[in-house]
Amino acid sequence: MSHLFELIDINAGYGEFKVLHGVSMSLEERTVVSLIGSNGAGKTTLLKTISGLIKIDSGKILFKEHDLTQIPAYEITQMGIVQVPEGRRIFSKMTVEENLLVVVRSKLAKRHQNETLKQVFGIFPILEERLKQRAGTLSGGEQQMLAVARALMAKPELLMLDELSSGLAPLIAKELFNVIRRLNKEQGITIFLVEQNIREALNLSDCGYVLENGKIALKGTGQELLNNEATKKAYIGG
Repeated sequence: MSHLFELIDINAGYGEFKVLHGVSMSLEERTVVSLIGSNGAGKTTLLKTISGLIKIDSGKILFKEHDLTQIPAYEITQMGIVQVPEGRRIFSKMTVEENLLVVVRSKLAKRHQNETLKQVFGIFPILEERLKQRAGTLSGGEQQMLAVARALMAKPELLMLDELSSGLAPLIAKELFNVIRRLNKEQGITIFLVEQNIREALNLSDCGYVLENGKIALKGTGQELLNNEATKKAYIGG
């Protein structure tokens, strides 16, 4: 197994306000990795930094050994790093179909557009039924399904999910976690999860990192972090 993705001593933030302090981590191909931590720890900032939405102050970001440091966000997406942002961020006035097709930009995504659409409808049949419906009229769970489906249309190798289960009924959240498991096992997509449902996320994960005050405080397998007394006390309540 080789590193698909690596962060090396990343420092980043918003102007004078520094959020990430010397963050280093790696993701292996075809694995599920969780990033956990309290609100304000820097988790979303880390995802935005990987996506190219926040420029780093120092350090290095490598994807398949290519340095992403100076690459604009749209090119990073076309290279295969795709984020499902917190709050879904679907285009509410556009139809489901328009939302799905708007991200088809890379040569790979265009070449496989019809095939990927079939896969997406196989995973989320409700979206095919709602194809001509405005996205803003969907339920919360359906909107989150659309956000994941839209990301899949971009043909990701690394799929990053920011608070996948936020605001969803437990049954819908469980269904989406099962989808993520399938995408990893059946399609070989590497998954990077930022998730408040920590027990579910770590159960799903091969590896996990704990981020505290913008620094990596702990790393281990999903089960090691689930069983770690400090993690349980701080984040799981066990």
